[in-house]
Amino acid sequence: MELSKRITGLTGGGSDGWDVFYKARRMVDDGLPVVELTIGEHDIRTDPVILEAMDRAAKGGHTGYAMIPGVQDLRKAVARRLSERTGVATRPENVLITPGGQAGLFAAHAAACDQGDRALFIDPYYATYPGTVRGVGAVPVPVRAHPEDGFQPRAADIDAAADGAASLMINTPNNPTGVIYSRATLQAIAEVCQRRDLWLISDEVYDTQIWQGEHLSPRALPGMADRTLVVGSMSKSHAMTGSRVGWIVGPEDAIAHMVTLATHTTYGVPGFIQDAATFALDQGTELEEKIAAPFRRRRAAAQALIAKQNLVRLVPSGGAMYLMLDIRDTGLTGDAFANRLLDDTLIAVMPGESFGQAAAGHVRVAMTVDDSAFEIALGRVLEFAHEVTA
Repeated sequence: MELSKRITGLTGGGSDGWDVFYKARRMVDDGLPVVELTIGEHDIRTDPVILEAMDRAAKGGHTGYAMIPGVQDLRKAVARRLSERTGVATRPENVLITPGGQAGLFAAHAAACDQGDRALFIDPYYATYPGTVRGVGAVPVPVRAHPEDGFQPRAADIDAAADGAASLMINTPNNPTGVIYSRATLQAIAEVCQRRDLWLISDEVYDTQIWQGEHLSPRALPGMADRTLVVGSMSKSHAMTGSRVGWIVGPEDAIAHMVTLATHTTYGVPGFIQDAATFALDQGTELEEKIAAPFRRRRAAAQALIAKQNLVRLVPSGGAMYLMLDIRDTGLTGDAFANRLLDDTLIAVMPGESFGQAAAGHVRVAMTVDDSAFEIALGRVLEFAHEVTA
């Protein structure tokens, strides 16, 4: 029996981008003391107060089927959060609760794209984006951003790729670069979306990790609320990665159709997890800032370390839990650098090429070990760069 081309072709016949990560995990399983600076997984787990709320909800009996669009209290909490932070009036009917941001990205593309439609996204991109697009039967089309522009996308490049496209996906603050798209960039993107009649899918899962500048949701720009689907998640903002709870915010009719999709796929999110998410959102920005604080500290420490040498350059960024290092002056590709670094130093980072071709010659460093271990590991990465260049 043959499997479908859709499922066997999710990665386009190539790597899924996680080769170095898998290699590092195999080394860990073999007992090697690898320092993993690969995935966006907090080193401090979900706050006990959230877990206590989850425990109360589960023991209180909220363990059966939950409402598929989401528990009403959580939909209200998300709507209130978006209304307050973006200035765009948002009702619970504009919100669908999803099993994490990834399920939200899939549902958003299912809503925006028909079979064979071109679905645009910015390169560098989170490694799942092309497979998500292929999974709904659309054609993934990366639009390259450039290091010389600070990885801010060019509207002209998006416009040039837009023939036959139904959607554009952006991610700001950006994974992998940490770059926050400027107001000018987002305004230019919005103009292209309106002129080309594109759905804009805005991945905003890092909206609480802002170190410099401001986060602007494109849904708040004039004329964009009716064509923007915002994907959010509790994973990064509240260190709830394993709880798998996120959302899509968009026009009511689009959300209603995505509720139908959820009925035929995920069938919702466990109620006790939604209750815990509601509790977490009700704690306001204080808890979010507590969870974000370690990454702010580590970014500052990294900036100081990198400033002491002139071979490896830090991509100017303002958010997210990652650093993008430009290692092109070593003469190595990102893939070669990451693999040699892992073999020689037992430090695992992600090659820029794992996130498309725009960040070739770069590596992504996740700031996801404790402060002391992070500074030691990053210092060793910088030393290694000089060693392989000498």
